[in-house]
Amino acid sequence: MKNRIFTFFVLILASGVSAQQNGHSSNDGHNHGTAPAIANVVPVEDKLTLKETEHDFEKIPQGKPVYYSFTITNNGKTPMKLDDVHASCGCTTPEWSREAIAAGASAQIKVGYNAAAEGAFEKFITITYNSTQTKQIKIKGIVWKAPEGSAPANASVDYLKKQSF
Repeated sequence: MKNRIFTFFVLILASGVSAQQNGHSSNDGHNHGTAPAIANVVPVEDKLTLKETEHDFEKIPQGKPVYYSFTITNNGKTPMKLDDVHASCGCTTPEWSREAIAAGASAQIKVGYNAAAEGAFEKFITITYNSTQTKQIKIKGIVWKAPEGSAPANASVDYLKKQSF
């Protein structure tokens, strides 16, 4: 008798494990510790598109700030507002409108770089929108050292100054 009861419980246990492996579960509408139901997952619409994600200033003179405007577009069906535009360091300054971007409309993010330090640079700017979504844009280039002092004397200019016409 004990063997029959044991066999009965083993068969019930085996059928339960088999049903879970085949993707079946109870029909009570509840998720009993298994993977989340796919029907409950709502994809977040990515409404923001960038015309480009990187700009290369190439060679720029030291001490002369440079600027570039990135174009963003709201491809959603409702207005969208940028929550934040944040640069990776203080030498890079993003500027953007705090107003909502209408559906189908475009806007600009103006990024400035102060070019104080000589050498190559690569700076990242993070755009946060829809509260949790982010995109990243990048600026890069090489800052060349500007010559110190004024330009050297020009003998031709001195000659012209002495002439009376």
